[in-house]
Amino acid sequence: MLKTILAGLRARTARLVLSSIAIALGVAFVTGTLVLGDAVGEQTRDNFARSARNVDAAVHMGENSPNREDGIPADFLQKVRNTPGVEGADSREFGSAALLSGEGKARSALVQPLPTTEKLRDFNLKDGKFPVKADEAAIDTKTAQVAKLKVGDKLKLLDEENAEHAFTIVGTYQQGASSISMSGSDHVLVSPEGLRTVIPDQRIYEIVAVAKPGVSQQQLVADITKSIGAGYEVQTGEQLTQATLAQVGDAASEIKTFLLAFAAISLVVAGMVIYNTFTILVAQRTKELALLRCVGANRSQVFRSVLAEALFMGLAASVLGLLGGLGVSAGLQAFISTVGGGGPGGEDAPIRLPISWVTIAAGFGVGVVVTVLSAVLPARRATQVAPVAALRSQPDSSDDVARTGKIRIVAATLIALIGGAAVYFGLQQEKEEPAMFITGAATMVLLLAVLLLGPLYVPLVNRLFGKALRGVPAKLASANAGRNPKRTAATTAALMIGVTIVAMVTVVAGSGRATMNEQVDKRFPADYAVKSNVYSQPLTQKFADELAKVRNVAQVAPELRAYGESPKLQYADVTGYPSDAIGSLVRPDLAGGTLAGLKDGELAMREKEAKDAGVTIGSTVPISGKDLKVVALIKDNSYGTGIVTLKTAESLLKEPVKGYQNVLVKLAPGTDITVARADLERFIATSPVAVLDSAAETKAELNGQIDQILMFIWALVGLALIIALFGIANTLTLSVLERTRESALLRALGLTRGQLRQMLVVESILMALIGAVVGVLLGAGFGWLLVEAISNSEFRISFSIPFGQIGIMLGLAVVAAVIAAALPARRAARNSVVAGMAEA
Repeated sequence: MLKTILAGLRARTARLVLSSIAIALGVAFVTGTLVLGDAVGEQTRDNFARSARNVDAAVHMGENSPNREDGIPADFLQKVRNTPGVEGADSREFGSAALLSGEGKARSALVQPLPTTEKLRDFNLKDGKFPVKADEAAIDTKTAQVAKLKVGDKLKLLDEENAEHAFTIVGTYQQGASSISMSGSDHVLVSPEGLRTVIPDQRIYEIVAVAKPGVSQQQLVADITKSIGAGYEVQTGEQLTQATLAQVGDAASEIKTFLLAFAAISLVVAGMVIYNTFTILVAQRTKELALLRCVGANRSQVFRSVLAEALFMGLAASVLGLLGGLGVSAGLQAFISTVGGGGPGGEDAPIRLPISWVTIAAGFGVGVVVTVLSAVLPARRATQVAPVAALRSQPDSSDDVARTGKIRIVAATLIALIGGAAVYFGLQQEKEEPAMFITGAATMVLLLAVLLLGPLYVPLVNRLFGKALRGVPAKLASANAGRNPKRTAATTAALMIGVTIVAMVTVVAGSGRATMNEQVDKRFPADYAVKSNVYSQPLTQKFADELAKVRNVAQVAPELRAYGESPKLQYADVTGYPSDAIGSLVRPDLAGGTLAGLKDGELAMREKEAKDAGVTIGSTVPISGKDLKVVALIKDNSYGTGIVTLKTAESLLKEPVKGYQNVLVKLAPGTDITVARADLERFIATSPVAVLDSAAETKAELNGQIDQILMFIWALVGLALIIALFGIANTLTLSVLERTRESALLRALGLTRGQLRQMLVVESILMALIGAVVGVLLGAGFGWLLVEAISNSEFRISFSIPFGQIGIMLGLAVVAAVIAAALPARRAARNSVVAGMAEA
């Protein structure tokens, strides 16, 4: 029996290649994701080892530390340095400043001092040297690339008074991963003296120390704790490293889980391709299996022979998948590095390809298990072939649908009822995350029900498309596609899954895009907004007053966010505007009351916050010691707890107002937009931090972010689509072999080679269209369910179908189907008519 199995594998090697590729692609995604996770882990450990290298003790703010917002007291650094056993110590601090770019506009930058103890420098010098003098600076490699700066150039930093301080760039560096290094700002390193010229106030978030030889980390921690007193957290260097790695490890694990979800989709699709392949092979080998039974093989031997072929295929595909996984991991690392600006390791971080025994075991386990499980049902069907089948012609298996239709309908109905109940339960959830996850899982259950019903609806869809076809080859293609509904359904199901998920994500993203565009237009009836490009450098009151005097400007409205405290509210941040702008330039959706004439000491409160706090219109809410009267309820959550007048917001702040991050601008009626924009741009050129923004630009920025996410999702699910198209090509190839005699007969009756190729291409397009169209319809429906789940009374997402992107998807499916049919069509056309007619 073993010799028979090996002989069969040799005879059918070409037939199994495409199926092996499908599994190999699925395995490559899984192993690539695991390798990526290990690579991120290694890079993270290296980065955090860099930030904690040589650190024997670290001092942090504790939960009971006094004046937490002010950081660690500056005199603690000297106390630590004077502690017995300390060889050296430095403070780690940073401040925000404006970095002037070549165009004269400022960019937000984080400025740090260079540690005086060389061992405690968590930087890797890339070029030049570290700053020593007060007028020297170094920049990280990402800042050098984005701001187009190099060693020897001059850079300018603006202090809080917008005074310029010039520095000479003496080096570039890479910094270890931390919340500072991974922020979106530019990074500048200066000497401690240089830092004080730009940021006089010292706010220390950490003090790190190196022990003298012979002093343990535990002993050093005990001595430092005694020196600085209680209320502060002191860790050993090892504890610092482990605590930070644990936090980042969770993030790396989430990334890996996210990617593995798409890998699972690819494996499901690949499993369907394998199932379909073995189903066709078993049907084609009816006589062969019957002859085996005739010469003494029992049912279990036949069963094992089919599974042995699947096992061999799974092993071969797993080897290819492991090798392909390295390429997938390298590609994902390059993508993340490009999109994420270099990631935690910087843009020069090397691509790592660590292979662990877990990855190897997972690759072989997944590849072999999925392949063998996919072959179980076809193998079981092989055992049902009677020996007498060797004496008659090979039957077509299209009657399987009638035999199993009732079972499929009952099973699909039960699964659909479960999915429907889960959808209802998900839509009843008030919180967005549970609603989205439950409803999303329910849609996958409904998708399973649709898959089971495939052999029943595929013939109907095929006949519908067939009515639009003209010509003998096209009519024959439609007949071939409908000849074996189970086979066609299994083939199109793989493509349908991928298209459904892509369409669902596209519809949800498109709905979110349309809603955000509507919200931007609704929330800001203003024509423009002038913003500060540097958080620490707000726009001054003088700037706002001068802006109001610009030609064709009818009204300006400074925006001020005040973060207060309230015993009734978890968060008490409010947004203030001039009273004459509320209701005109600022128009949120109202749930009750009125915004007209909002006075000082009054609050238009967010409806959800009011409900949670048990507050109604007419009630008062204490915020930072002031009782604010609730006069309206708003649905929009963009204003924090609610909207107040500018004067009220200023009164809630502990410090005097330095300025505003945003100033809304309303133009006079009938103003030429082009002329007005030019006037505004000339005015804001006088400020290094001011930038002009409009609703159109805001929408373009938001749309760009959505498109970037969408492209990433399309790329991930794209692998499943590629596997599905391999399935179509595989089915056609096997179908060509199965129909050799039939094709020869058609040729003998007058069908030309070109018409035969056309028949197979149209058949491929029909299968692709069936899977793609059904997938688009399901994706749109499932997308609507997710939109409903995410929406609530406070924020409603408008359902929108991006027809352009959906059309592109269908067009790509047709093009890919033509490509998938190229080789099978060529093979069919090259077959000899005489040889084909002679085949038994």
